[in-house]
Amino acid sequence: MSNMPETRDSLIIQIQDPDNRDAWDAFTQIYRPILYRLARARGLQDADAEDLTQRVLMSVARAIPQWQKNPNTRFRHWLNRIAKNAILNALTRGRTEIGVGGSEFLNTVNNLPYSSNEIEAQIENEYQRQLYRRAAEIVRDSVNADTWLAFLNTVVEGESTEAVATRLGKTIGNVHAARSRLMRRLQTVVKDLMEADE
Repeated sequence: MSNMPETRDSLIIQIQDPDNRDAWDAFTQIYRPILYRLARARGLQDADAEDLTQRVLMSVARAIPQWQKNPNTRFRHWLNRIAKNAILNALTRGRTEIGVGGSEFLNTVNNLPYSSNEIEAQIENEYQRQLYRRAAEIVRDSVNADTWLAFLNTVVEGESTEAVATRLGKTIGNVHAARSRLMRRLQTVVKDLMEADE
């Protein structure tokens, strides 16, 4: 298996074929977590978030045959529009199906106003988060365990360089160098993933 996902153009051409299950699986592996986290951020419980995610993916499946590459429309923006519309539809028209039970919390969630711009910003935020997660997976698989731990512990978990160096049996300079290399590598992988998604 390649560390880099297929380019979006290639993947989109493939998912336009309803019989290509592998392409659809690759697509949902990338976008399902984004949609699920967005639904959870709207206050939905796990089952409701899964249901909403499935509705959005069904909307994409119905709309994907009409998508054509256009220099003025990046795929991600097209997908954002489809997702935003499906989410707005599900949260506004389908509220009786989401969160039934009469609790005060559910009444509050079901009566929240949903701004189109707010949902678009959340979709973009979740997309960026998923890009960084995918980049971290790619980079983690390409470096040795100590290098990854030096980065993870100092950058993500905020531990001191000295403590990490001592625990890993490395010099402070080695930890700094490992962290810098990994950060540069992450930036490169994120850039590559974003370019593949245009």
